[in-house]
Amino acid sequence: MAATKTLVICKSVHHNNTAWVAHTIADVLGAVVLTPEEVPYASLDDYDLIGFGSGVYYGSFHEALWSWVRGLPNQRLPQKPAFLFSTSGLSCLWKFWHGPFTRALTRKGFDIIGDFHCRGFDAWGPLWLVGGINRRHPDERDLSRAAEFARRIQTAIKAG
Repeated sequence: MAATKTLVICKSVHHNNTAWVAHTIADVLGAVVLTPEEVPYASLDDYDLIGFGSGVYYGSFHEALWSWVRGLPNQRLPQKPAFLFSTSGLSCLWKFWHGPFTRALTRKGFDIIGDFHCRGFDAWGPLWLVGGINRRHPDERDLSRAAEFARRIQTAIKAG
């Protein structure tokens, strides 16, 4: 079986939390990491697997990633496997933040085969007054979990 060509589309703005996770996942999968602004829609045909990653901003994935997804043509067939990942200051709500983005990708013809979340340093708004929360995240344990997630995705793609 040929190697799976993987693209990771990631938007990481403030502290590079999500970029660290993106590159950890990409190292395991042998993937290319690009921002949404760098990915033309036509290039998706060159990849077998697409990852989408973002920090969480106001309870949602970054607007640049949302804009990119909204611009995709509807119902790309056959469905292309994809996965999501994110970082945020309030990790307990990650499933709520992934849900709308998962539904949007599914409507565009992606088959979501997994998602990952970990804490990230957050100094937004009034949090900067106290030095932020999750200052040391993602840490080595978080990145190890991200690498394990990537290995599970790799196994699922090979088995599928």
